[in-house]
Amino acid sequence: MYSSIEPHEQGMLDVGDGNLVYWEVSGNPDGKPALIVHGGPGGGASPGWRRYHDPEAYRIVVFHQRGCGKSTPDAGEPGTDLSVNTTAHLVADMERLREHLGIERWQLVGASWGSTLSLAYAERHPERVSEVILFAVTAGRDWEIEWITRDVGRIFPHEWARFRDFLPEEDRGGNLAAGYAKALADPERRERAAIEWCAWEDTHVSLDPQFQPSPKFQDPVFRMTFARLVTHYWGNGCFLGGRDLVREAAARLAGVPGVLIHGKFDVSGPLETAWELHQAWPGSELHVVGEGHGGLEMIDLLTAATDRFRN
Repeated sequence: MYSSIEPHEQGMLDVGDGNLVYWEVSGNPDGKPALIVHGGPGGGASPGWRRYHDPEAYRIVVFHQRGCGKSTPDAGEPGTDLSVNTTAHLVADMERLREHLGIERWQLVGASWGSTLSLAYAERHPERVSEVILFAVTAGRDWEIEWITRDVGRIFPHEWARFRDFLPEEDRGGNLAAGYAKALADPERRERAAIEWCAWEDTHVSLDPQFQPSPKFQDPVFRMTFARLVTHYWGNGCFLGGRDLVREAAARLAGVPGVLIHGKFDVSGPLETAWELHQAWPGSELHVVGEGHGGLEMIDLLTAATDRFRN
């Protein structure tokens, strides 16, 4: 990773529906544009995201997706309207930010949920994308959501039983994310629901050889924002309307260079998605590392990819 840097430009972009999206630019003002697409949904982007690109070569754009980080209103607040926070809204926000900054084409770098959102944007606007670099690859398909909320319980049966049994009996047999979204809307249950959801998030990434519990989940504000947005998106099939971003890649991303980086110990997001995306995407390359849902080897490969594309 490159040395820490500070943004030289930042602002709040009015994207409509009462939402203001935080954005910042660092690196070379005249450099090659690159957009960081953070994970979650609702994870926000830490200052470390500025360190994956050569600041002498790149104009590094970071934004916080609707409802999280420095964007307003905070999705964790009970009165925040989440009906205007969908994948289509986020893709439109990204395009509005591109236009606002006067960028013709930019490189996308996305992780986890950020890889799903990057794919959705790139397949909608392929002419606006120079390259796509994804790690901890996900695509928001229904089976992926079922896997992470239910099937992976076969590996963690004790923890999954606690995760499931927080919900009332009538909500345990269906979409568990939707059940938690319902609980998070209940003033009497919302705090405990956020704690239980984030405990499960820590559990299903715990087979990573470098696993450490996320300190962010100790912050009740972050925890609530994160839990509300993740359950909102997963409970609604990531608002893809049945679209399969992996299958669509063959037609929409041909000619767009892609680098996919994934951990063979990633239980949260099985390697299957990255593999299938690589098979469907002409011109993509796949790197499999001995890590889980993130790690230093991934970062090394990510930085090597941005270095390779900087010219």
